[in-house]
Amino acid sequence: MVTMTSADSALKNYYLGVVAQQLNAEVNPLLAKIRQTTADVWGKEVRRLAQYGVNGGVGAGTEEGALPVSGGNNYEQFVTTLKNLYGTVEISDKAVRASANNAGAFVDLLTAEMEGLVRSSAFNFGRMLFGDGSGVLCEVVSVSGNAVTADSVKNIVEGMTVDLLDAKGDAIDGATARRITGVDRAAKTFTLSGGTLTGVTAGCLVCVQGSYNLELTGLGAIFKDTGTLYGLDRATHAWMIPYMKEKVGAISETVLQTAIDALEERAGSRVDFIVCSWGVKRALQKALSASRVQTDMAVLAGGYKAITYNGIPVVADRFCPAGTMYLLNTSDFCLHQLCDWKWLEGDDGRVLRQVPGKPLYTATLVKYADLICTRPCGQAMLTGITEE
Repeated sequence: MVTMTSADSALKNYYLGVVAQQLNAEVNPLLAKIRQTTADVWGKEVRRLAQYGVNGGVGAGTEEGALPVSGGNNYEQFVTTLKNLYGTVEISDKAVRASANNAGAFVDLLTAEMEGLVRSSAFNFGRMLFGDGSGVLCEVVSVSGNAVTADSVKNIVEGMTVDLLDAKGDAIDGATARRITGVDRAAKTFTLSGGTLTGVTAGCLVCVQGSYNLELTGLGAIFKDTGTLYGLDRATHAWMIPYMKEKVGAISETVLQTAIDALEERAGSRVDFIVCSWGVKRALQKALSASRVQTDMAVLAGGYKAITYNGIPVVADRFCPAGTMYLLNTSDFCLHQLCDWKWLEGDDGRVLRQVPGKPLYTATLVKYADLICTRPCGQAMLTGITEE
């Protein structure tokens, strides 16, 4: 007979390894390309030495003259706080009892919950990779009852639980922990559970529940030319500013190659991964076809397929901003983590726990990590590309 004890054991001994592998390698092609390590984690922080420039102890001289003065490598320390990443599954007591005498039905139940967790994680972790760490999904344009019109619904999907905050990031009474019940992507509107929204006006922020300013340091945070990154001010560390070209217009092989050459010339960086929006990918395919450039297919880690440009895979991602292309050297990126995905266990060692006052059991996967790019100047972003 199936019991909660056997369910707990299955989650720990079978599903954990499978789900962890899927979350690390199969939810997003960019994430699958990035190395993951427990190195450089100190307590609740990541402290990573980043080298920039060149060694200063090189020079020419006369046969009997003085040797070059030594000059070691240049280093700065990057510091970031480990972000707390969670994924929760929920099983009702009724569902468990209904499958108690049917092991196959019980396995199907757990498998369905795990697949749902992976799908949700694929959406949210993929979104975080392109975010700036703020957790902001969009901004409110207008509100009517419990329906919200936003500036974009790219990061919105049915089922998400969100908080609506004011422009300063402060909570609004009655507007937190609302579930998204429907999305009209053409009209850029979505509806929320609960009653009429009050105090929510244009300019308010829509964020994942409880996540404001607590998400991964994604590409949105790295590709800026002002402010701080990993505790360092870009105003005094120009090497932390990536190559960024705006208002590109029509994409072409020349525009693409210019960015690739600029990275190699100024930073010795070689692009090995290109990610863009779907419309930009179509525009690139059209441009390369018109110039008779051959575009081969490549199979990436996780089974993803991509076209290539000069041997570099080009991947379209739903979360990449419209009209945008990133040209990355993924060897400069690393996801630093305290540990790989683990179940959150209680004092009794169980991972399935009853929700107080409800006939429900939940289990939560946790991972403490953050993304670091050790050479921001070795990355490029093209924006304002005309999409197809």
